[in-house]
Amino acid sequence: MKLQNTMRHTFTALFVLSSLVAMADAPKFRTDTDKDKKLPWYQLVDGEFPPENSAHAINGELIMVDHLERRFRIRVDRDDSQDRGVWDLVVEADMLPYGSIYYHGAPAALQDIPLGTHLRGLFYLKPKDDKSPPPPGPHKRVTPDVDFRRCFRIEDDFSFDLRQHQSWKIDSIDLTAMKLTATPQRDGKPSDKPKLFDLLTSTNVWLGKSLGELKDVKPGQIAMLNLTWVTLYGPGRITDLWLDAASRELATNKQLERHRNHIRERGLPAWVQAVDDEKQIVTLTFFGGVDPKLFDEFKLINEEPFGWPLNHPEDDPKAPKGTIAVSRPCLMTYDPVNDRKGGNILSTKKISVEPGSAGVQIQVKCDLLLEGYRPKAIVRFYPGAWKVDSLPREEKWEGRE
Repeated sequence: MKLQNTMRHTFTALFVLSSLVAMADAPKFRTDTDKDKKLPWYQLVDGEFPPENSAHAINGELIMVDHLERRFRIRVDRDDSQDRGVWDLVVEADMLPYGSIYYHGAPAALQDIPLGTHLRGLFYLKPKDDKSPPPPGPHKRVTPDVDFRRCFRIEDDFSFDLRQHQSWKIDSIDLTAMKLTATPQRDGKPSDKPKLFDLLTSTNVWLGKSLGELKDVKPGQIAMLNLTWVTLYGPGRITDLWLDAASRELATNKQLERHRNHIRERGLPAWVQAVDDEKQIVTLTFFGGVDPKLFDEFKLINEEPFGWPLNHPEDDPKAPKGTIAVSRPCLMTYDPVNDRKGGNILSTKKISVEPGSAGVQIQVKCDLLLEGYRPKAIVRFYPGAWKVDSLPREEKWEGRE
């Protein structure tokens, strides 16, 4: 009997302990999967990456872009939670400094995505002190999502489906009615009911390494697609249709090279993790949403770097180097050709990957610490092997203060 009582008390204690642990691990914020309206949505903290699964999903069509300041508008998709009076209204959002953009399955910039493209997004609430007015709508109406003005990630349907291991099996095509029926599949198995899409005479059909025609579309093919006018008159209109693995791979590789060129010309975005004023060492943590292979270029040695500012006596000519340019939160720099300081890369290490982080951190010995090199400040980093040319005038913040 004593043994049974002891065991009962032990099990009770373990149950209470496990319950307390579960309560401690439970999110203290509202999520899309557990829509407890009593919980507040997660509010971002400056200088910290957000916790996993804390963002709010919003999908819609890209209708306006300010690519210089990484700001955009989408017309929000209709869903069953909305009243008809708030259908088709607009969310205006800024990309977070560590916010990522994907197009055709590869990292991208806002200017890479055509207007009208249907996007999947993750968003956070605007700061509590943000009093900016909502975008104009008919009869002064606003979407219920109007306050989600900070974007963590946006991607086209191609990228979303690729990340979800989802594709579309074509069931039928009617070129007279310009309709296509397809069933979504995940890992080769049907994941939802078939959908009836509209085709356009301008729909791009990608087959192999060339542009095909609608007559090349056949039942049984496994396809990827991009859409527009989603939820307006049904599942949407198909703007692009990739009919085989070769065409999809080509689209991704082309976008990946465009992204690499974009970053090499503008620098890798990061924030300042720490500064040692005495030793003039700056620690940077890099943002995600960039091709990881770009970090391999930190190791490249250029014994004759492109002149100033990497020509100081204290720099080891046989060591990896880099320079740091101060950036705005929108990732726009001031005058990166002239406004950079840097020197030897003292260390490069992998750190834990958090949402928004690339999991890469470096220390740079600088010949001079600029005012903008402060913890939590946004910067761009140029490995020493990257030639830094002057950007187009509109891309520089210099003179806007």
